[in-house]
Amino acid sequence: MGLFSKKERTEERATLDNGLAKTKESFFQKLTKSILGKSTVDDEVLDNLEETLITSDVGVETTLKVIEKLQQRIRRDKYISTSELNSILRAEIAQLLRRPDTKLPASFDAPLPAAPYVILVVGVNGVGKTTTIAKLAYQYKQAGRSVILGAADTFRAAAVEQLTLWADRVGVPIIQQGMGADPASVAYDTLAAAIARHADVAIIDTAGRLHNKVGLMNELTKIRRVMQKLLPDAPHEVLLVLDASTGQNAVEQARQFTSATDVNALALTKLDGTAKGGVIIGISDQFQVPVRYIGLGEKMTDLQLFDPDQFVDSLFE
Repeated sequence: MGLFSKKERTEERATLDNGLAKTKESFFQKLTKSILGKSTVDDEVLDNLEETLITSDVGVETTLKVIEKLQQRIRRDKYISTSELNSILRAEIAQLLRRPDTKLPASFDAPLPAAPYVILVVGVNGVGKTTTIAKLAYQYKQAGRSVILGAADTFRAAAVEQLTLWADRVGVPIIQQGMGADPASVAYDTLAAAIARHADVAIIDTAGRLHNKVGLMNELTKIRRVMQKLLPDAPHEVLLVLDASTGQNAVEQARQFTSATDVNALALTKLDGTAKGGVIIGISDQFQVPVRYIGLGEKMTDLQLFDPDQFVDSLFE
């Protein structure tokens, strides 16, 4: 069992390294250019590094926080060589990505804090929300969990059809009432079915529209309220799915959704096709919500639980 686990970890790391290849290449090209011809970190290097981080989609607010830390280090030590910069940056970024312990399960086969464990999935259309739900269902099923899906994105006919198709492919049941149904009603029926069937995990899709904040808040509040009639602490995980390849647009979506509902987990998709992976750092720091999953490809197994230290190791190696 131990050897198998080690093999799995090796495969996961290889997937992560491949998925971050474009981000790593872009980031290190810019980083190398920022210190070219310099032996120590001076104001010019810091200015260049600031530009590097911002253009790597880390974000202005988080970038300024990193630069301030470096300036404090220079004031303390009087001297930082450019050869030390990688290790210092590595440590600072790792610190920004670490979030306090949460009640969310540490892995797909870890003990669940509730039965059923309810995941409410939010996010705009086109970010990979439906495939993320399918991959989550697959991963939990592979871990020996019984899973049920709820198609509560009822404003778009294709959303219900696509999720039903994925449910068939993964081999899990789905509760749906078709287009135009009341999303809260679908969520209620999904949770009722999960309880009746003693399902371990219920994953519920919601409308992929960024309508006005009040409308979004009211809709998600209603879904939460009707579910809590059956399970007072549901949902346990409110997962916001963001497309990493959209860079700062993903930041704006995070701002809208975190202000409209109690998001407590993030999924960043499409990392394998973009050089904008640095957006993970800024979003995690700015909104103080843990990045929980990252999408690194199209295969079901390419959705990984996010490990901040492993991410930083891969980014800097």
